[in-house]
Amino acid sequence: MSERYIYILLTNTGSLVNRMIKLYTEAPYNHVSLSMDLGLSKLYSFGRRVPRNPVVAGFVREDVVHGTYRLFPNTTCALMQVQVSEETYQRVQQTLSQFEQNQHAYRYNFIGLFGVMLEMPVPRKNAYFCSQFVAEVLETSGLSLWQTPAALVSPDDFLQHEQCSILYEGRLQDYPLLQKLGGEVGVC
Repeated sequence: MSERYIYILLTNTGSLVNRMIKLYTEAPYNHVSLSMDLGLSKLYSFGRRVPRNPVVAGFVREDVVHGTYRLFPNTTCALMQVQVSEETYQRVQQTLSQFEQNQHAYRYNFIGLFGVMLEMPVPRKNAYFCSQFVAEVLETSGLSLWQTPAALVSPDDFLQHEQCSILYEGRLQDYPLLQKLGGEVGVC
């Protein structure tokens, strides 16, 4: 059986919203996304649907070259991998496919962010924030990393988890596989 991995991208764009969250969390990264490939060609999360407007948010397929990250060329990141079974890998793909097929049914769980601050989960139907989404996809697919409800998982929890190993840390636009793919983040 070959090894399968899923990839978790933690980012710090330096945006106003990111800086405000960082004041509270004091964590190096305050956004998390999920990918099935090292090249980050399919990157999923809950965040900005409109790059210049953080309020219009929900399920997104992020683009590290042309999307929101283009507005923030100094975005720093930590790319992590988690080894999974073939069965779990397939379930993660199926779950992501279901989200993508029904993307307009989902919205951002702004209220849930306050629940994290108060350590009280605020799950809402079809509403997630980024780390809640990634934790929920993994849990639904058979990879439960925490005893904590997904609605209380923060991006920093991924950074601290022993099953998540860092492959790359630095500026997103300097990530070697993006350069090989011809992408350059932050160039208009």
